[in-house]
Order: sequence, then structure tokens, then C-alpha cells
Amino acid sequence: QVELVESGGGRVQAGGSLRLSCVASGSIFHINSMGWYRQAPGKQRELVATVNNGGSTTYKDSVKGRFTISREYTKGTTYLRMNNLEPEDTAAYLCHAEWVARGVSYDFWGQGTQVTVSS
Repeated sequence: QVELVESGGGRVQAGGSLRLSCVASGSIFHINSMGWYRQAPGKQRELVATVNNGGSTTYKDSVKGRFTISREYTKGTTYLRMNNLEPEDTAAYLCHAEWVARGVSYDFWGQGTQVTVSS
């Protein structure tokens, strides 16, 4: 199992930038992919970006070209660089890890870090 701890959230003005970090501890070498989701009040949780062990990435359409996900595999760490932030990006950002053992996949989540973008 792993524990995920996020950091780097905050309050910025539209057009600003933030870098989120997520550090996994525990059996990090069973992690298959890591990613970021977000949830705004009254809305469903949505995928923002993911990166798997092969380095393949996926992004929500509205963040393509503005957000970049990266990962340090041996450290169990993933980052989300967010540029040109918009008020619509305001949400709690949660780190996710897909952890696989004996052919079974498990989902682990961090507590979340708040990002607030003012216009």
C-alpha cells in the first residue's frame, strides 16, 4: 500500500502559475500510474492529468497546453505544473495512484490541496 501527500496549492490571480507535488510513501514500486483529479464544490470529481510507468500522459481537454504532469519514479513523486490558470481551475486537487499487486489494482488517494484562482 501507499500513502499520498499533496502540497503546493494556494491562491493566485488568473494567468498565474502553481506547481503541485504529490509524494507517495510505502510500497511505491507497485505503483502503475499516478495522476491528478480535481473536485469543485457541487461538482463531480474529474480527471486532470495522469502519467503511467511508460511515461504516457493523458490530460483533460481544457488543461492541455497549460498543465504539465511529470513524475520521478524512484521517488514515488508526481508533479503538476499549472500555467495560465483560470478561475474555472479553482478546485481541490487530489493525487491518485493506481497500485497493482498480484494482478489486482487498487486506488489510493491523497487528502487534496486547494487551488483558488481569482479573476
